[in-house]
Amino acid sequence: MSQNEPFETEIRQDRRLTVRERLLVRAVHLYSRLMRGMTLGVRCAVLDEAGRVFLVRHTYVPGWHLPGGGVEVGETLLETLAKELREEACILLTAEPALHGVFFNRMASRRDHVAVYVARDFVIESAKRPDREIAEAGWFPLDALPEGTTAGTRRRLAEILDRAMTRADW
Repeated sequence: MSQNEPFETEIRQDRRLTVRERLLVRAVHLYSRLMRGMTLGVRCAVLDEAGRVFLVRHTYVPGWHLPGGGVEVGETLLETLAKELREEACILLTAEPALHGVFFNRMASRRDHVAVYVARDFVIESAKRPDREIAEAGWFPLDALPEGTTAGTRRRLAEILDRAMTRADW
C-alpha cells in the first residue's frame, strides 16, 4: 500500500453512531463541561503540492474530517495541533501553519470552538495505519473529496481554497 492511498477498514463510513458511541461522545462532552468552562479544539487543512488534502475518519463519529483534536489544559494551540497531526496522520510540521480562523461549533455544544490552521510545510513520518481512534486516513484530491466528508470540513476547504466567505459557525 502506498502512503498516499487511504487504507482499508471494515468500519463503514455511512453508518449511524451506535448507542455505545453516542454515550461515549456524551460522556466526553460532559467531562469537558465539568472540567472546562469552554471547549477548544484545533483542526488542520494539510495540503500537499499535488493539490490534495489529508483527511481522517474517526472510529467514534461519522464522516471525514480535517485532523485535529481538543486542546488540553497547559497546551498551546500549536502544541496540540502538532501532537494531533503526529497521532492522527503521522505528519510532522516543518514550519508554523497559518491560522485560518476560529469557529463556533454549535453542533458539538454551546461552548465549543475550533481553531483551523493551514499547513503546507510538513513531512510524512510514515503511512497512517488504523488504530482505536482513526478508522481510515488518506490524501484526497480537493476536487474529489470522499463521500461522507462533513459539511464543516467542506466549508473550511472552500474558504481556504476558493476564498469563499468565512462563516463564524463550524
